[in-house]
Amino acid sequence: MNEHILNIDIQQFINENLTSHLTSLLLKGTSFSSVETKEIITQIEAKKRCEKKLPTWFNTEKIYYPNKLNIEQTSSEITAKYKSNLIHGASIIDLTGGFGVDSFYFSKNFKTVVHCEMDGILSKIVKHNYTQLNVSNIDTLAIDGISYLETNKTVYDWIYLDPSRRHDSKGKVFFLSDCLPNVPKHIDLLFKHSNNILIKTSPLLDISLGINELKHVKTIHVVAVNNEVKELLWILEAGFEAEITVETVNIKKEVNEHFMFSFNKEKTSTSSYQQPQTYLYEPNSAILKAGGFDAITQQLPVFKLHKHSHLYTSDRLLEFPGRRFIIKKVVPYNKKELKKLGITQANVTVRNFPETVDGLRKKFNIKDGGETYLFFSTDIENQKIVIVALKTA
Repeated sequence: MNEHILNIDIQQFINENLTSHLTSLLLKGTSFSSVETKEIITQIEAKKRCEKKLPTWFNTEKIYYPNKLNIEQTSSEITAKYKSNLIHGASIIDLTGGFGVDSFYFSKNFKTVVHCEMDGILSKIVKHNYTQLNVSNIDTLAIDGISYLETNKTVYDWIYLDPSRRHDSKGKVFFLSDCLPNVPKHIDLLFKHSNNILIKTSPLLDISLGINELKHVKTIHVVAVNNEVKELLWILEAGFEAEITVETVNIKKEVNEHFMFSFNKEKTSTSSYQQPQTYLYEPNSAILKAGGFDAITQQLPVFKLHKHSHLYTSDRLLEFPGRRFIIKKVVPYNKKELKKLGITQANVTVRNFPETVDGLRKKFNIKDGGETYLFFSTDIENQKIVIVALKTA
């Protein structure tokens, strides 16, 4: 950590060059003797990535940035704020602290936070930034979190981990045991130090596999932002053996979409089916990831089009955790019927259909965009259909 980067003139240079061409800047160099041009480029690259992802850091003076990879791997403020509101207490230890965004938000709901980061330079950066952010209840330790637990007897209200996937596991099925730290291996150690554990994982992790690897899973949160799944959150409670609850959220600018169901009951539930009626519904990405397909027809007065189509319909417009459409026409899937429609531009979606979006666009010469939506799917009678729809508020 080169503290000369925090000098007023260098900070001003960084801010003035956030939109500059970095290759040209690197070749041109700078006149600062205390800081190399590469170090300044690193600051510019990382800060640029924080503008939307971490606006609090971006808008705070004299924040020191690590390399851009650390910024890519950290939670966004939106998701950090969401997870921090799930838990509270007197103490929490973050075993995989990283850039410290999650710990920052935990500090708002806990009296004390311990931030463990084995990279000594990153730990020092985080400590400096907390001072700039006026946070005083986070203790930063330059240590491996698991090793720290193994050498002390402190008990915390909560333990938090964000395990990272090992580089040598690329291409393999995603298991928690493929990550660092290896949570399944150390689960008993974790429960010695807290009755409550919160784990963040990539949305690539299969939920059933995660449940099989862990103990005492109580709740799983599937978190999406603007319909893109960002993370899975696993809440473990010592001794818990009851029904696992899955909570999905799609965080949007206007309003958040929430949907909740029992993981075990979903496996034994069945849906009600119908042909397309007046309105069509497409679940948000959080629900699609969570797999709560039959729970939707159990909780909402809608019908499913087909067991594997994951599209829903009703005669009257309903509130729904996803996109809503009014159906204009339903036709059998064949070249003659599609030509009759005369549609040359549309938003194309496939659900339980043997062809791809790109393939259908080329086949029927349909440009992307416009107000019309075409859903290529399969109905209750296993017939291939095309639903022509318009989006509704």
